[in-house]
Amino acid sequence: MQTLLTSEQMREADEFTIANKPIASIDLMEKAARAFVQSFLRDEFDTSKSVAIFCGKGNNGGDGLAIAHLLIANGYENIKVYVVNFSAKQSDDFAINLQRIEETRCKKFEINQVSDLKNIKTDLIIDAILGSGLNKPLEGAYTDLVSFINQLNKRVYSVDVPTGFFAEGKLPEKYNGIKAYKTICFQRPKINFFFPESALATDKYEVVEIGLDEGFIQKQDADFYLLEKKDIQKLLKPRKLFSHKGTYGHALIVAGSANTMGAALLSSMACLHSGAGLTTACIPQSGLIALNTSLPEVMALPRDEYTRIENPAKYQAIAVGPGLGVSTENEKLLETLIASEQPLVIDADALNMLAERQDLFQKLTENTILTPHLKEFDRLFGDHITWWERLQTAKQKARDLKIIIVLKNQFTFICLPNGKVYINPTGNPAMAQGGMGDVLTGIIVAFIAQKYTPADAAILACFVHGRAGDYLAMERFVVTASAVAKRISMEIKELMFQAHDQV
Repeated sequence: MQTLLTSEQMREADEFTIANKPIASIDLMEKAARAFVQSFLRDEFDTSKSVAIFCGKGNNGGDGLAIAHLLIANGYENIKVYVVNFSAKQSDDFAINLQRIEETRCKKFEINQVSDLKNIKTDLIIDAILGSGLNKPLEGAYTDLVSFINQLNKRVYSVDVPTGFFAEGKLPEKYNGIKAYKTICFQRPKINFFFPESALATDKYEVVEIGLDEGFIQKQDADFYLLEKKDIQKLLKPRKLFSHKGTYGHALIVAGSANTMGAALLSSMACLHSGAGLTTACIPQSGLIALNTSLPEVMALPRDEYTRIENPAKYQAIAVGPGLGVSTENEKLLETLIASEQPLVIDADALNMLAERQDLFQKLTENTILTPHLKEFDRLFGDHITWWERLQTAKQKARDLKIIIVLKNQFTFICLPNGKVYINPTGNPAMAQGGMGDVLTGIIVAFIAQKYTPADAAILACFVHGRAGDYLAMERFVVTASAVAKRISMEIKELMFQAHDQV
């Protein structure tokens, strides 16, 4: 998995690489510019287009100047560089690249104030004004310049980070920075790219390698880690000869009501396709026909208002909540399941009941998994304005309660009791339909039943769930939860086959 660094840590990685490769800082800047240009040319291969490059006077601007030089070398003839002269300071590498640009046929203009910009006509814009490390909103002339660029309504490519966007930390309620079409960032994505607020700053991002020392980066103490396919392949366990249904555990799913049996069916289907040896669905009597018709492999434990789960220890993992409904009896059932101290996944209505019974938090067994979406999370732990604040709360609660919080979003955050957060990169907007969370719950409980640790089960489930959706989205505008559930087994097989093939 990739260690995600803060802006300060990335600067330290730069310095370490320069000192130990060894490589001069100007040459490292040249490598970064080449990597940017390679990505840019894959998108913008029409060299007849005009490009305006806005360069600040720091190293981000130095990158922009090097990019201008390389674009000319690659056949672009209409390149204009606008040096943003809002500060007397300039970096040494910026000065070197400015001298190089002056020795070319590239047109260069200085911007001392926004009124210097008149009648700009360009097809594309490259934003190299301010890099990472910003920790307060833009002010003064920078605000006016960014507003001017945004109003041009042209496709903007940002170098490493959009000007005005914080790479990490709490984001301001009102974003006043560059609105990029694409950000091409160096070596690692910015932590804040995984938060929904980043959609205001960039439509997409791409990470390019620039030769920083990976050993140094991976050894840094960090809070955030990005999951990779190879991590999942290392965790997955192949099935062995002479194993049987008992080998792969018995999962219980307490879900569904008379009007929401679909949630129970989706969770049970996902559990079945994720490999649990036995799956039992604790459902209302009215759902038996639906369960037996659609999922004959799943056993039923009929539930009425007086149901108690006898001998919960017979199940290796229990999930509770999808479509369950909120009631006094279900609240008592949840309390009983928590008291059983069996591995537990709490979702949906069970989360809503937990939010009303704060006393139950202290009774949760270590490594209990909560799987809230945004609204459920805020019901549990209070309202939050920004996603950075929400993640800080999730980290703290996971540590204090010794539980695992799977905070669902485009990029799902898996918060562990040790304070670490694993970010799942799989999944896509085509999956924005009801039932996806029910499927994820079924996958998690299936992995726990198969004797994966709760942390590994959460990591595996999030990755294969999103990967199944990614596969289906290649040919579909929308992806249904049931289609994802049925795809899970094939994704697991494919991941294991690829891992074996690479050995």
